[in-house]
Amino acid sequence: MHDLSMVEILGLAPLGQRLREARLALAGDPFTPKSRFDHTSLRILDPRLALRLWRGQRPAGRRVPIYNFFNHTPTPEADGWSVRKTQVHDFRGGDLTYDSHNGTDFATPPGTVVVAPAPARVALVISEFHRGGLKIMLDHGDGLTTTSCHLARALVVPGQTVARGQPVALSGASGLNFVGSLLLDSPHLHFNTWLDGVPVDPFARPGELSIWRVHNDPAPHRGAPDAAPPPSDFDDAAVAAQLAACRDPALAARLAAIPDPATRALHTIFTVNYYPTRFAARISPYATSHPRAPRLDLPFAADDYDGASW
Repeated sequence: MHDLSMVEILGLAPLGQRLREARLALAGDPFTPKSRFDHTSLRILDPRLALRLWRGQRPAGRRVPIYNFFNHTPTPEADGWSVRKTQVHDFRGGDLTYDSHNGTDFATPPGTVVVAPAPARVALVISEFHRGGLKIMLDHGDGLTTTSCHLARALVVPGQTVARGQPVALSGASGLNFVGSLLLDSPHLHFNTWLDGVPVDPFARPGELSIWRVHNDPAPHRGAPDAAPPPSDFDDAAVAAQLAACRDPALAARLAAIPDPATRALHTIFTVNYYPTRFAARISPYATSHPRAPRLDLPFAADDYDGASW
């Protein structure tokens, strides 16, 4: 676990702020419905896996276990974030996911090195106890962004350019779900993939292209770093229209006050995806649309893992 403390792993500081964020998740606010859970949420937990990971063990050896896939039949965003299992369908047709899950969960011991899955610019480093804990958002250009969540420690800062395979963070278990489950929720990296600002599954269903460079079998980067990431073709008018659709005037003003247009666009993508009910519409911030293409590697180092398992 390197030199990480449990406070850092769980993202518990500052405590007052974390308690306010926990309340928002549980009670909601005028713009955000409260989170939803019930007895079906218990089916997400795997105490035996969690115990081994908390001990620093890697249950699948050189292949990182996938804890949850992207759900292709999510419940409506307007109903609030649901950690229930009422309508679930992963890319294989299975049920290894839950209602509102819009990413891929890689179960790994806290302190595991997290790397850039493709060359990128660091767009955002933010800690929100109620929404994924400590997170790093990377802009890979050409409409592709990723976010790594539940981190313990960031190793990069916004504005920094990172190479494919470069360490960006140490994994953790930051966020309300780990404390709320009494550590029975396995420590994991929640990995979001957004294309043109919309959550997508990097795994391909039949007839789709995988966004992993090795088709549906993500592998770590080996070899020389890639060149710098391609540029992002943001449309300032589209970003302004997205902000005009924000139901929360204070939030819209904060985003509009960001002076750099690209940074404003990236922060808007992040906010729309983590707080969708605060917006009346979802508008792509890009000047053109971008197709799925194989661009990402496993967000872990080749020293730690050879691939993923499920």
